[in-house]
Amino acid sequence: MPWLPWAIIGAIIIILIIWVVSSYNRLVSFSVRVDNSWSQVYVQLQKRFDLIPNLVETVKGYAAHEKSTLEEVTKMRSAAMNAKTPEEVIEKNNALSRAIVNLFATAENYPDLKANQNFIDLQHQLQDVETKIAVSRQFYNDTAMKYNEYVMHFPSNIIASAFHFTLRKYFETDDAVQTAPQVKF
Repeated sequence: MPWLPWAIIGAIIIILIIWVVSSYNRLVSFSVRVDNSWSQVYVQLQKRFDLIPNLVETVKGYAAHEKSTLEEVTKMRSAAMNAKTPEEVIEKNNALSRAIVNLFATAENYPDLKANQNFIDLQHQLQDVETKIAVSRQFYNDTAMKYNEYVMHFPSNIIASAFHFTLRKYFETDDAVQTAPQVKF
């Protein structure tokens, strides 16, 4: 039976090829899920970007001399919208969240503004978007965690390394923006 060693070697090669293809396809699937969940976060961030100009204009009508706070929100919004990498998006959106918190803190000094129905509606919309951002961020982080685990586990880490699959960064907020902006009336 001189063919038996060749049959065993052939079977091992076929099993190895199936394992490589399967591992690669699983990495691609995880990567696509992470990309999709990131795009869901970005959709919610875009909604927040769209609300901010209306909020700034409403506050501007009541608190015109709070120019530096309004300019800071506008500047942070622009920076967040122009961020390119996930790391930049996370960093710039954390700065934007801090600026929004400052804007709401400034609004506390203006009772007429706090009673303005447009401002109240915008606050509610922004709080709703902030909640959706938090949910989307959690989903992204969960998806990234599963992907990262697979990239780091042996033996799939061999395939991940060979095909340049890298770890994904989590979307973490800094301590100043752990919760959605809250405004008390």
